[in-house]
Amino acid sequence: MSVVSLLGVKVVNNPAKFTDKYEFDITFECLEQLEKDLEWKLTYVGSAQSDQYDQELDSLLVGPVPVGVNKFIFEADAPDTSRIPDADIIGVTVVLLTCSYDGREFIRVGYYVNNEYDSTELNAEPPAKPIIDRVRRNVLADKPRVTRFAIKWDSEASAPAEFPPEQPEADLAVDEEEYGADEAAEEAAEEAEAEASEKLAPAAGEDTEMGDGDQEAVNPNEDNEDAASDAGSVDGSVDLEGESEDELDEELIEGEGEGEGEEAGDTAMEVDAEKSSNAASAQRVSVAS
Repeated sequence: MSVVSLLGVKVVNNPAKFTDKYEFDITFECLEQLEKDLEWKLTYVGSAQSDQYDQELDSLLVGPVPVGVNKFIFEADAPDTSRIPDADIIGVTVVLLTCSYDGREFIRVGYYVNNEYDSTELNAEPPAKPIIDRVRRNVLADKPRVTRFAIKWDSEASAPAEFPPEQPEADLAVDEEEYGADEAAEEAAEEAEAEASEKLAPAAGEDTEMGDGDQEAVNPNEDNEDAASDAGSVDGSVDLEGESEDELDEELIEGEGEGEGEEAGDTAMEVDAEKSSNAASAQRVSVAS
């Protein structure tokens, strides 16, 4: 917890000429009696390309600071234009209001500052050499960027925690508690289970116990071969190359000589049905292949 809290900052003269002083009305609260003074600073960022153009416009020591709410006016001179590149005078830059205690910064408030000419003509066609007397600044006071830092004040109890914190108990952890130990145990259990399954699985061609009585080993291909020989083909496929249409016609003629009437007609219908079945089977085989 910070001993000093910034309650508000108001830019007094805004907008103003570029050469006018900066004035800030600052209000803060102090929760404890401080042994040293607070140091306030105002810094002007001369160029976004390098910090060598930054200027400390002014600094102020405030103290002794009484406990409670305090208020004061902080004034700072305008930046020295001779230390700013000409190309960076016109445009947007930043001013930083900071406060430190015993050399330790605990708060920083940043404001964008827009510098432009006071006439439309000069803004449309700015001269190569800036005319400083015609430049006006506008501090965007309603959009500050506030950054707070935890510091040590007068007592050790107010010192911030170390980062990263020390963890002596981490060195005492056993190997089983290391990161990834649970995952390694799970993988070992899965491997052991897979090995046990392989050992219990029967080898190809061996008999397995399926009940109380003994079971005779059966060749699973025997039934399929018998069924295929009896029905021609179980899955509907036939030997299309071994039986041509001429042979089917010959069978038809022989059938006509053996029977008459309904028997001959039945034979013809059976042959036609077999031809249709063969044609359908040929179509399925060609699609499947």
